[in-house]
Amino acid sequence: MLTHLSDLIVAANVGIMLFFTVAVAPTIFVVLPQEWASAYVRSFFPKYYLFLGLSTAGAAALAGVALVQASLVAVALVFFLSRFWLTPLVNRARDNQQVQLFKQLHTLSVALNMLQLAVLVWILVKSLGTA
Repeated sequence: MLTHLSDLIVAANVGIMLFFTVAVAPTIFVVLPQEWASAYVRSFFPKYYLFLGLSTAGAAALAGVALVQASLVAVALVFFLSRFWLTPLVNRARDNQQVQLFKQLHTLSVALNMLQLAVLVWILVKSLGTA
């Protein structure tokens, strides 16, 4: 029963990540003026990473398979790393007009997010295969 709850949390996190990637992120900088879009993103990402980190950690605590549990712990740790270390670095690079550093850090954050999404999808596929 608890492993099913873990799967539901993982599925919800995949939905959140996909919705942000496909719908929200591309729209923010098209619809909002640059200053507003930047302010929105700065406010959004710390909450995004914290929520996804906490919910993924909760899913890990409920997971019934050791490999899945370890994978979820790793994904949660990367969310926390992004929240408490990477996001401040990205913001500082932007504030200091370090364009190249900003691009590198932003690319790293996107790559980590896509890797996390891939791991969560793999967990769901694995879970469906054992159901």
